[in-house]
Amino acid sequence: MNKDLKLHHQTPITKSEIIIDSVKRFLRRGAISHVSKIVGKMHPADIARLINEVEKKDRFVIFELIQDVKVKAATIVEIEEKAMMEMLNEMPLDEIIAILHEVPSDKRADIIGKMSEEKAKDLLNMMKIEDSKEIKGLLKYAEETAGGIMTPQFFALSENTTVQQAIKALQKAKDVEMVFYIYVTDDKGRLVGVISLRQLLLVPPRKFLRDIMVRDVMSVTTDMDQEEVARKVARYNILAIPVVDKENRLVGIITVDDIIDVIKEEATEDIYKMAGLNLDERALDPTFRSIRRRLPWLYVNLVTAILAASVVGLFTNTIQAAAILAAYMPIVAGMGGNAATQTLAVIIRGIALGELTLENARKALLKETAVGFINGVATGVVMAVIAYLWNGNYMLGVAVGLAMIINLFVAGLAGTLMPFILRAYKIDPAVASSVFVTTFTDISGFFSFLGIATLLIHYIAV
Repeated sequence: MNKDLKLHHQTPITKSEIIIDSVKRFLRRGAISHVSKIVGKMHPADIARLINEVEKKDRFVIFELIQDVKVKAATIVEIEEKAMMEMLNEMPLDEIIAILHEVPSDKRADIIGKMSEEKAKDLLNMMKIEDSKEIKGLLKYAEETAGGIMTPQFFALSENTTVQQAIKALQKAKDVEMVFYIYVTDDKGRLVGVISLRQLLLVPPRKFLRDIMVRDVMSVTTDMDQEEVARKVARYNILAIPVVDKENRLVGIITVDDIIDVIKEEATEDIYKMAGLNLDERALDPTFRSIRRRLPWLYVNLVTAILAASVVGLFTNTIQAAAILAAYMPIVAGMGGNAATQTLAVIIRGIALGELTLENARKALLKETAVGFINGVATGVVMAVIAYLWNGNYMLGVAVGLAMIINLFVAGLAGTLMPFILRAYKIDPAVASSVFVTTFTDISGFFSFLGIATLLIHYIAV
């Protein structure tokens, strides 16, 4: 097979990528009429992706080519937050109002909440009274809580409503977020039950909702963390979840599309934190801005590296006596680091999903240390044989093998304990675990290998 064809087969170019590339070329040529024709046929999500990828000066050019305000609204909410806010801050207030009017209320509140206090106040004053009141109600909730991501537009009926009345009310409902379920409330607005649309259509029309509703309703409170909300929705495979206040009054719902956004946001956040990166950093950011954001974390890593190097310094005489030891040091430390990374990934995920708590942490610790020990034996034996065949010294093989067993055991131990310790001190395990655990495995690897080698130096240095 031709090399180019093979590469194309492995990494096919999508239609949207071709379109985006074409738009970029037309922008460079100043062929705005061609760009306008293309943008007019694009899906809002694809327009948003295009805006995310072009230079700052071209964002407004593309956005202003969108004729329909509803398409503008659907596009703006898909644009990366930083770019979106930069664009909105440069727009006149009346244009922002027109766009926000077509944006779902929860997204509308998020956008206004990120604006300056003065601009947010001006926008709220220009809105309809009911819209302004609704947004102010949403803004009182913390950003990353159920209240902060819910929509107050939901479909709920009294428990004394008949099925026939419910269907008629449903047909008349317009300004309601996706209707997956019908929520049932009492005369005080408290959530008492839920009915699926399918269930509603299969029962006699004169039945009351209180007689057919499911009373055991899965719900969340307004102050619940959005990550916990996402876990609940994923665990129980539901399309929407109701949000209640302290008195169990229904105040909003969170739909699956919002949950997907939360999952993406939390995943990105964890990845960036584990790498010691600022959450706002992007690939095309200015060089010095990236340097300023990354350098502090690199200094932290430098300190831990110095600690590991100081351990090596304790065994200078041993290394001088058998220089071959230097060749195996990175292997022992590296294998420990890799094993620790595997353990960390499993443990941090378990904590994030609520699978691991302090109650079952002991079980996880025993399992991961056992895995570390067995993997240490398996890899240590192989490495011992390789060291013997390579250097013809079986004692060198013994030193390498034992050190790997010890270090992988430590990797399992540290990789399990450190996230729990950090969590106990209210530090996000995703942020700092890798730095500390890597330090432990480096120190453990160097100390165990060089310590054993020191004891066996008369047999190794021959």
